[in-house]
Amino acid sequence: MTDLFDLFERLTSLMRIWHREHPLLADLQPVQLSALEYLARCNHYSDTPLAVTEYLGLTKGTVSQSLKALEAKGLIEKRQDQQDKRSVHLELTPAARELLAAVTPPGFLANAVVEMGPDAVELERLLAGLLRTVQRQVDVPGFGLCKTCRFHQQRDGGPFCGLTREPLARPSIELICREHQPREEAA
Repeated sequence: MTDLFDLFERLTSLMRIWHREHPLLADLQPVQLSALEYLARCNHYSDTPLAVTEYLGLTKGTVSQSLKALEAKGLIEKRQDQQDKRSVHLELTPAARELLAAVTPPGFLANAVVEMGPDAVELERLLAGLLRTVQRQVDVPGFGLCKTCRFHQQRDGGPFCGLTREPLARPSIELICREHQPREEAA
C-alpha cells in the first residue's frame, strides 16, 4: 500500500512542478486551473459554484475567491439560471478554452501514455475502478460521466435523464454530472 501511495504522491509532485514551470500558467493558481478543468468537463447540472466546491473538496470561501479571480482574468462568466433566479451557472470563456487546449493534458503525461501503449488503457481502467471504490468507501459525491449513470436512459432514440426527467443533448452524456450514481449501485 505504501508503494501505491508513494506513486500517487510522486505523480502529484510532478504535476505541481509542471504547473509551476509552465509559462501559460504563471498567473494561475493550481486551484484555479482545477476549477477550469472541471468546468470544461461538467454538464449543465454541474456548472455552479456549489458543484465546483463539492468537486474540488475545498471550502466555499476558497472556491469563491478562486472563481472571482478567474472572472477578473476573463476566464469564466456567470449567468443566471433561467428557472431559478437565485442560481448562477459558470461558463468558460473562449480564452479559457484556448488555455486549456494548450496546456492539457501535460506533455509529459501524454508522452508517457503513448510510450506505455496498450498498458495505458488498462491503467486507466484500473485507476477508474480505484476511484469508484474510494468514492463508495468514503461516501463522497460521484461526479461521474452521464453515460455511466444509473439514471442515463434512451428514450425516443435519444439520451434521457431519468432523475430530472429531461432529454439530454448527445454531447452532454460525455460530461461530468454531480448527480451521478454508478449503475452497480442501482440494484
